[in-house]
Amino acid sequence: MLDSRLKKAAELVSGRGIAVDVGTDHAYLAAELVMSGRCAKVIASDVKEGPLESARKTVERYGVSGSVELILSDGLENVPMDGVSDVVIAGMGGETIADIISRCDPDAFENIRWVLQPMTKPELLRKMLYEFGLHITEEYAIEDGGKLYVVMAAEYAPDFRYLTEFDALYGFFADGDEMGEKYRLREAERLAKIAENLKTAGKTEGAAHYAALAFKMKNGCKSAKISGIYGFLDSLYPFAAQEKWDNSGLLVENQSGEADTVVLALDITNSVVNEAACKSADLVISHHPVIFEPLKRIDLKNPVHTLIFTDVAAICMHTNLDIAEGGTNGVILRKMQERFKLYGAPEPFEELGGGSSLGWIVELPEALSAEELAAGLKEIFGCEYVRMSGDKQWKLRRIAICSGSGGSMLGLAIEKGCDALVTGDVKHDVWIEANNRGFSLFDCGHFHTENLVLPELRRVLEEKFPQLDVEIAERSLDPCKYI
Repeated sequence: MLDSRLKKAAELVSGRGIAVDVGTDHAYLAAELVMSGRCAKVIASDVKEGPLESARKTVERYGVSGSVELILSDGLENVPMDGVSDVVIAGMGGETIADIISRCDPDAFENIRWVLQPMTKPELLRKMLYEFGLHITEEYAIEDGGKLYVVMAAEYAPDFRYLTEFDALYGFFADGDEMGEKYRLREAERLAKIAENLKTAGKTEGAAHYAALAFKMKNGCKSAKISGIYGFLDSLYPFAAQEKWDNSGLLVENQSGEADTVVLALDITNSVVNEAACKSADLVISHHPVIFEPLKRIDLKNPVHTLIFTDVAAICMHTNLDIAEGGTNGVILRKMQERFKLYGAPEPFEELGGGSSLGWIVELPEALSAEELAAGLKEIFGCEYVRMSGDKQWKLRRIAICSGSGGSMLGLAIEKGCDALVTGDVKHDVWIEANNRGFSLFDCGHFHTENLVLPELRRVLEEKFPQLDVEIAERSLDPCKYI
């Protein structure tokens, strides 16, 4: 009566109390749970009358009408949860299953075993389960009609944990599970194809990321020494090149001196550290230093305290990343090239000596209005607003770019014959000066002009250490709200 997917789902039902079969369709699972003696009562629900009528015929045919209650319900909305020990949701997309669970009363989670069989996006469902405070206790890969599906059981767990993107893809199959390994190999092949397609499209950051995910799906994660990670970053973005007032480097150590999960963020906030700890990360790499001025006291709200308490190390790369080739300004340069098809070779903006420079001067193939340039900058930086001086119809061609807070470089931009300066964090007096000089100044936000370096950092790390789980922090967010 049941296909292999539903048979496994039936096996995972605990039978401690009432089971609910959500989206029951023909009620075959509900009938089987009663007939096998696993459950004395089953509630079978569906959002439409048609499937419920089919379910009614099934339970009547198998003589279990007295033990199967049929309910018209959108998910669990109309289902009485008293005495329910198991909820089965099978044959739906992972997003739909996650949505049904999200609409439930969280207080009911502690007593329910969730038996889930997503037809699509199991990785999204796994990730959402952990955000709901549920942990996957069992997972199996089932082959049916030449396709592989997963069936999982999840229960409430008091220890809070988040899944990284890789964790969510990898799943929770038992060691030595041959079907589980087969599933992972197929996933690796799928991810490798995505990587190839992205590479062909010239999207190097995404290609490297999916290639690393495919590698880990085949081989699993493996730790690397933090000193080795630091040394590699130093070879690309030399720490010795940082400004004298800066404080880049390995600022907080952990106990093991190793990492298998690394979280990237623009700023090391308490939220970012907590996310890293919940993802079992050993290292956070940020742009802005978590220790900048000398610390005379470390209070409980200081992220340094949170790092030490959770045993998470921190490497910070600030001005050394800004001035390095391929660093923060290098990424902006590449994005400008992709968006505007720049004319000629870029020029260094502020030359620092020793071959180093801060920012670039670029030339557009043809002059654009300030309004057109602003629209392109919003696309590049992903910012909601761009602040600008001058007239939106001014024609601009020679553009200076500097990540972060580069408003103080206005005079240099004018001196070097630029039509505009693109930066962030512009102060009031600088706006006044720009307007007095009839100069186009664009403030795209400190966060947005620097946050775009994180995918590049992930790319270089994953190409060098494909066994590392490298995650861009979900809580690496613009600290400002816009109303």
